[in-house]
Amino acid sequence: MRTGIWLVGARGSVATTTVVGAAALRAGLLPATGCVSALECFRDLPLPGFEELVFGGHDVVTTPLAKRAGQLAETGVLPSGLPDLVAAELAAADAEIRPAPHTQGPAGRTAADAVAADLTGFRERHGLDRVVVVNVSSTQPPARPHPAHAGLGLLYAALDDGERVLPDSALYAFAALESGCAFVDFTPSTGARLPALDELARRRGLPYTGSDGKTGETLVKSVLAPMFAQRALRVRSWSGTNLLGGGDGATLADPASAASKTDSKALVLEGVLGHPVDGGVHIHNVPELGEWKTAWDHITFEGFLGVRMSLQFTWQGCDSALAAPLVLDLARFTALAHRAGVAGPVPQLGFFFKDPVGTGEHGLQAQYTLLVDWARGLGDAVSGARER
Repeated sequence: MRTGIWLVGARGSVATTTVVGAAALRAGLLPATGCVSALECFRDLPLPGFEELVFGGHDVVTTPLAKRAGQLAETGVLPSGLPDLVAAELAAADAEIRPAPHTQGPAGRTAADAVAADLTGFRERHGLDRVVVVNVSSTQPPARPHPAHAGLGLLYAALDDGERVLPDSALYAFAALESGCAFVDFTPSTGARLPALDELARRRGLPYTGSDGKTGETLVKSVLAPMFAQRALRVRSWSGTNLLGGGDGATLADPASAASKTDSKALVLEGVLGHPVDGGVHIHNVPELGEWKTAWDHITFEGFLGVRMSLQFTWQGCDSALAAPLVLDLARFTALAHRAGVAGPVPQLGFFFKDPVGTGEHGLQAQYTLLVDWARGLGDAVSGARER
């Protein structure tokens, strides 16, 4: 099942690590550590194999993938020497990266049509069974409400009139769905989460999922918060301080862009605990950290007879190395959903997100159980249809 993965932000750190990682797995150079879809319980499912994945994308950056991969190897994000071993695969993916259309200004429909044409050309050139568009670009501020967001007819009319009614992430989602591609938003940006785009996905019989990949601090929260709730310990405060550099740090130094991220990071606590807690999430740009990030969380909670206690944890990691295997997982699972005829939001992929579409479940174990049952059910349905 030849599957295209079209990366929005294709020359960024996450995208580059994803392409290098897929090539390394395809060649058997390294194990699939961190890839959920490679776990034993999923191995007999009709997911697209790593050798069946073809990469392309859009970006405003022109730095070749090979050079970007070399830079990541120098900083320890990629194993030394690995970019040279997969140079041919990097060159092939680089040849399929297109300049991002001019998405600012009033000509939103023109830009959407250009994206759709690139996606269609990509699918036809490589004889792909399907394409999954994955947004791994920089976080954008929340979308400003517009009447055209309410329904597909209103959206078409506004775009045909030359109005710029969609933020960039939603414009890519629109173009993906218009051209018959599934859509994954790994960022907290708007993406497909507008009523008009939900309607479009259902009409076209296409799955979409997101938002904001759960890679570090929030992953730990989604394990610890259910522990407090199930142990009947009342959390009084939960304060998280995030230090990060690189492109994410620079982007999130802008309060408007950071608002999308802090909102999604806060959802798990109230969703699991059932009540708001003091503290909040604080993000600081530390350029010196580069591709690495640190999160320090301080939790106060109340036990039997009102006794106050506390817990602290520190999470340190490389965001690209944490995110890239999940991008591969999401593309593979979403391709399976598309093949099985799933249309609209896919809440069963909430395991991978801070702010999952279509579900209020935030506990990691419950999300994992839902993912396994759903994926195996899809696998049985696809295999049964193939046998008939």
